[in-house]
Amino acid sequence: MRDPLILGIESSCDETGVAIVRGNELLASEVASSVDLHVRFGGVVPEVASRAHLQAIVPALERAVATADVQLEDLDAIAVTAGPGLMGALVVGVAAAKALALRLDKPLYGVNHLVGHVAVDLLDHGPLPTPAVALLVSGGHTSLLHVRDIATDIVELGSTIDDAAGEAYDKVARLLGLSYPGGPVIDRLAADGDPTAIRFPRGLTARHDLECHRYDFSFSGLKTAVARWVEQRRLDGLDVPVADVCASFQEAVADVLTAKTIDAARELGVETILLGGGVAANSRLRGLLEQRAQAAGFAVRRPRPGLCTDNGAMIAAVGVEVVRAGLEPSPLDISAQSGLPVSTVIVR
Repeated sequence: MRDPLILGIESSCDETGVAIVRGNELLASEVASSVDLHVRFGGVVPEVASRAHLQAIVPALERAVATADVQLEDLDAIAVTAGPGLMGALVVGVAAAKALALRLDKPLYGVNHLVGHVAVDLLDHGPLPTPAVALLVSGGHTSLLHVRDIATDIVELGSTIDDAAGEAYDKVARLLGLSYPGGPVIDRLAADGDPTAIRFPRGLTARHDLECHRYDFSFSGLKTAVARWVEQRRLDGLDVPVADVCASFQEAVADVLTAKTIDAARELGVETILLGGGVAANSRLRGLLEQRAQAAGFAVRRPRPGLCTDNGAMIAAVGVEVVRAGLEPSPLDISAQSGLPVSTVIVR
């Protein structure tokens, strides 16, 4: 059987992604980001993002088709992010995918955005040894998954109960007067700081928390602790050591994320840990996870940085896996689902 040729469309937040994949080979990936439009607001504005998707999706599709040097009629299927994400943004991508599927008479798969962050690694490193544990960390999601089969069997072990890690980065950057998005800026400044200078709290790691939230995350308290520390420093008339604050905050985030991931991998007896999502590009998170995984005997896989952030390739990669698994496509009347659970790989 030849490798399926899949078009992937992603529009869950502020990136419009269109990609074409044949099997595990990425033929084209076009991403149009609207992040510059959101900088002055300090975060993504859903209506602004939706309008940007409307303007970007057709040009991105045209560029992807030209780069891949294929005809749309040659596609085996179309995959699109059906959730989770911002509702208005999701609707743009789903509507475009429906139109293409109807016009081309091709199967449509409305797939899960979070599963895409797992599947995209296959484009870099080939089949994922399963079962595996996946830590997905992005601006809007922080999830720990047990991946038994990418197309059919994914269980969410835990997730954030308040702010996602990426959201905490943005909020801490804002209170320090740094630019948006906060992740790259804090990571860069942390390199010149002391991660042990300030002992910020590690959310949901106390014994009583672990009994109920062993694999869940919480970063709201950490964000508040940073805000109070900075405020007290200013009230005392002292300068705020920004690099030390960044390094200490980042250490607290990476410590909790990696500790719970290693705990899950050990408990489930897996051999491989996958790190995905935009925050997977964070240097301290990568370094600490690899250090702890190596000490515990686990292999770590991570997509290249360009595939960690939202993109159409990750959605096309899910499309390849569900086609290979012989799963039935989605009906043309599917709806976007902003709160789609990760256990639902395909929307019916």
